[in-house]
Order: sequence, then C-alpha cells, then structure tokens
Amino acid sequence: MMKVFRKAVRISSVIILLSASCSRSQIPIFNEIRAFEYLQKQCSYGPRNPGSDGHRRCLQFLVEELQQSADAVVKQPFMHTNPRSKKTHTLTNIISSYGKQGKRILLCAHWDTRPWADYDPDSKNHEEPIIGANDGASGVAVLLEIARLIKQHPPPSGIDIILFDGEDSGIYGRDESWCVGSRYFARNKRSDYNPRYGILVDMVGKKDLHLPIEINSQTYAPELVDRVWTKAEELNLPAFDRSTGPQMIDDHLELLNVGIPTINIIDFDYPHWHTLQDTEDKCSPESLGIVGKLLLHLIYE
Repeated sequence: MMKVFRKAVRISSVIILLSASCSRSQIPIFNEIRAFEYLQKQCSYGPRNPGSDGHRRCLQFLVEELQQSADAVVKQPFMHTNPRSKKTHTLTNIISSYGKQGKRILLCAHWDTRPWADYDPDSKNHEEPIIGANDGASGVAVLLEIARLIKQHPPPSGIDIILFDGEDSGIYGRDESWCVGSRYFARNKRSDYNPRYGILVDMVGKKDLHLPIEINSQTYAPELVDRVWTKAEELNLPAFDRSTGPQMIDDHLELLNVGIPTINIIDFDYPHWHTLQDTEDKCSPESLGIVGKLLLHLIYE
C-alpha cells in the first residue's frame, strides 16, 4: 500500500444494518494465539513476493488451509508484468466463500510481500525482498482464524474472504502499479456480486496498535466507518481512534471503484514499513486479537 490519494467513485448513501440474530454470548471467541501462529507460518516461507519460492509455497498453504473451512475456494490466476522489474509472473487471488446467503460481507487482505526493501535504512538492502510480517501476513492471519471460526459457527450473513495478490509491487508515484490483484478481481467480478460491504485489513499486527480512520474510507464509505468505529467503542477497543489517519492507495479503492462500500483498517504508523525489519518480533497476538474481535462482532451481531 502507499500513502497517496487516488480518486475513487463516491458511494451513494448505504444503509448497513444487520439483524441482531446472534447474541454476544453466541459470538465465537477469537483465538489471538492461533492467529499469531498463522502469521508465523507465513513468515516461515520467507518473502512471498511474486515469482519467489516463498510465494509458491505460501499459496499452496493458504489454499489448503482455507479448503478446510470454506464451502468453496477458487484460485483466480492472472499474468502480470511488473513495471519496475519488467518480469512477468502468475499472480493468484484466493477467493473463499462461506454460506449460501444472498446478503454477503466481504473480508479481504493482501498475501504478497514487497520484492524490495526500498525504505530500509541501509541502502545495500534496497533490492532485497521483505519478510512482511506486518505488511502482508498480519491481515491474512486474522482472516484465517476468522475462517476457522466461521466453519464451526456459521454467521447470519454469507461471508467471502479474499486474499489479494500483487498489492505491494508498485512504484512510488505510479498509482496504477499497486493493488493489481484487487483491480483484477474488481474488473472481472460477476455483475450480480454486490456484497453489503467490505472490510480490508492491512498492517494490523504492530505492537501498540493504533487505528485511526483512513481518509478515503471516511470519504467514500462514511456509514460503514461509523458503524465499525462505533462497534469498537462499544467493545472498549481503544486502538480504534476516530482521529484522521493518512489517505492510502490500497485494495479497498479498487472495490470502491466498482460500487462495493469498503473501508481500510490499517495502522500505517509503522517504522519498519518496506524494510528488512518487518519481522514477527515487531508484531503481537494482542493486536491481531483486537481486530479479530471487532470483525467477529460485526459479522455475527
């Protein structure tokens, strides 16, 4: 993702109300330790940049893991030539679905990692790929644990979990070079696929998590922002802060552009962004638990 603004289509007034068909006592408990193990598992493959061995091995792991819980898992492969490296790779979005309900919620994250540590303080590392414990693995870890719980406790709405590829191989200043997986999905989705809303989770593993409101989310899906941050206040999750964060180029913009009201839950105040220091010791189970608890309450209540 990138701290830059790109125009998105304004979403008209969207009412996002779900029936309270599941009491709080019935909402499953998010296992933050297991989620952190999912983060560690992804990191164990090394960098997951497109074309790498870690990318190939992690793809297999993610598909097999989601197949244990989902009603359907679809791989969405496509070819992409990176404008910086000039290399062509097969990228793969992973789409998993839960329940047959027509009214659906979309949860998403990106599973690839940046091929270049170009913000590393040591310029000798700028061509090295990053591990991406926070920028990549953290959001996926939260969603894998949610997927496991959905299998055991079906929620009232249908759920789709999409792991986008190719989010993080862009060139600074060239907006179109980022988020290629979500753009491919958005441009090729079925015309009748219109979930109630979407939530993107990205960089949510940092210790001392702080989640201000991302500006594009507030601008283009304000009703959903209010619903999410109000729920966080009800759950006494102070990491969610109604102050304004930066504008982000991230996967939610591609979904907004095709009419899906989607917000980005992200802590971009992360000194290890796009460096070799983005490793699992900078992350915590507690941070994953904060976001996981919030998402579970949203989809079950």
